Amino acid sequence: MATAYVALCLFLVSPASSLYFEILETAKKCFIEEIPDETMVVGKYKVQAFDDSIQDFLPSSPGIGMHVEVKDPNERIVLSKYYSAEGRFTFTSHTPGEHYICLHSNSTRWFGGRKLRVHLDIQVGEHANDYAQIAAKDKLSELQLRVRQLLDQVEQISKEQGYQRYREERFRATSDSTNQRVLYWSIIQLIVLVICGFWQMRHLRKFFEAKKLV
Repeated sequence: MATAYVALCLFLVSPASSLYFEILETAKKCFIEEIPDETMVVGKYKVQAFDDSIQDFLPSSPGIGMHVEVKDPNERIVLSKYYSAEGRFTFTSHTPGEHYICLHSNSTRWFGGRKLRVHLDIQVGEHANDYAQIAAKDKLSELQLRVRQLLDQVEQISKEQGYQRYREERFRATSDSTNQRVLYWSIIQLIVLVICGFWQMRHLRKFFEAKKLV
């Protein structure tokens, strides 16, 4: 049972997302990543420009750079930096929730008419670690490196569980607030109906009295 639970947690953790998209030079593309707090994120990208002469994307485009901007759930800028046509960016989240990762070209060489293809690979948590480099730096054996990976996975699972609890608390607070507003609105509607009914009865009574029907 415990093994199945750990496997489920590993499945729920979003380790990486790899994709590519096409934009014009002056366009901006944003992605949303749900990230727990105190979690490292590494993004690797490569930009290819479309060449009209061969009607295909070039293998590399050294004359084009990318501007990367990352905002946390509170709209605070976590990262804002210019990079070359191919590279990597890293940041660490300090607030759990949806982080906005936006990329756009910093080149206007072709006046925005050139189409670009951007390959993007986003890795979150322990999947962002370069364990080969860690093993070489700390001189770890294969067994020690495996233990290090397992400890990092357990830590990431703990962060993910904390983030799920955070989302549950926010959802519960939103539900309680909504239920409270619905209750207040129902009470206000009832009061308005009672007042309208009382006013109608009084008006009808005066009308009948004026017509001497009562």
